[in-house]
Amino acid sequence: MVALGCLLLLILPLLGFMGGAYLGGMEAALWSAIAGFVLAAASCALAGYALMQASRRK
Repeated sequence: MVALGCLLLLILPLLGFMGGAYLGGMEAALWSAIAGFVLAAASCALAGYALMQASRRK
C-alpha cells in the first residue's frame, strides 16, 4: 500500500497536468497538477496511517 501511495505521488500530478493542459490551458494544468498532488499526498498519508495501525495490533 505504501508503494502504491508513493507511486501515486508521481502519477497523479502528471495526469492532472496533462489533462488540465489538454482541457484548459496552462493555468488549468497547474491547478489540476496541484490537485493531483494533494490527492496523492492524502492517499500516501492514508496508506501510511493504515500501516501504522496494522503494525500496532498484536
